[in-house]
Amino acid sequence: MSEPLLSVRGLKVDYKVDAGTVAAVDDATFTVPSGAIVGLVGESGCGKTTVARALTRIIAGNARISGGEAIFDGRDILRLPEGEMNRLRWRDIAFIPQSAMNSLDPVYRVESQLREVLCQRGGLSKAAARKRSEELFEMVGIEPRRLRDFPHQFSGGMRQRVAIALALALDPKLIIADEPVTALDVIVQRQILDQLKDLQQRLGISVILVTHDISVVAYVCDRIVVMYAGRVAEEGAMRDVLTTPNHPYTMGLCNAFPDLAGAAGTLTPIEGAPPNLLHPPTGCRFAPRCPFALDTCRTTSPGLDDIGHNHPVACHRVGEAEALRAKAAQIETWAMMA
Repeated sequence: MSEPLLSVRGLKVDYKVDAGTVAAVDDATFTVPSGAIVGLVGESGCGKTTVARALTRIIAGNARISGGEAIFDGRDILRLPEGEMNRLRWRDIAFIPQSAMNSLDPVYRVESQLREVLCQRGGLSKAAARKRSEELFEMVGIEPRRLRDFPHQFSGGMRQRVAIALALALDPKLIIADEPVTALDVIVQRQILDQLKDLQQRLGISVILVTHDISVVAYVCDRIVVMYAGRVAEEGAMRDVLTTPNHPYTMGLCNAFPDLAGAAGTLTPIEGAPPNLLHPPTGCRFAPRCPFALDTCRTTSPGLDDIGHNHPVACHRVGEAEALRAKAAQIETWAMMA
């Protein structure tokens, strides 16, 4: 197996708040293969966006990367000097925010914003930047004449395409997309996801797609990283994880989303709420909501162990996964936790 483009090991990110220190990401470990789309999925507050921001080292003022490493193309980007990291941003690692308006200046034409990236970051001349801007707009399905428009003249879906064009401007090796379709209607969501998948395949880039929507992961991703309360619960090939989940939390997530390929049925919620990360529970963090938790789950944190085929799982009962999946499919199993 070839070396992954990005290998994250033991990543820790803390937030300093008035009440103390929040361990928002705690020992997160996963890989991003070259030329793959990896979905980072979990409930709101599980640490997905914090991981994404930490990998670009653009984090909140009260946040601190307190441990771990992220080996990108042979270098630990968590320890690069700021000047070197700044050169890496956009050239090698680009970011697509949840709302395109967060990355577009409303008072400048889109052409000017693309030119700034291409000239100042990429070193292109104005003429070359103009040509490249037209190529980028055609690449994402926008007529080049729209380069003269302001951001407010674009629809939400078109603005998201502009954000993708900006991310692709300098041919990065990795794009991190933070909930890029959440604010869009389902028809436009599919168009944007199709566009992203097509560009990823044509250009051979890697993508980290942050989302809370299992259906988005199933539609476009090659691999999936399931996070819960700041930690990775399960990682593996998308089809393996979603068809034969080995962690009870992943089983619960799959129950809570409709199966578009199967018969209509009742969706089963995971009762309760994630723990307060100011004072996280000992042992497995999912144990208070897990219908299969044992005493050891509440006292000892499980390691993230590979069960084969590059499929790590953090669960004390992973050897019983087949039996647990059968029980997890029953509504009564989760109702017991209500």
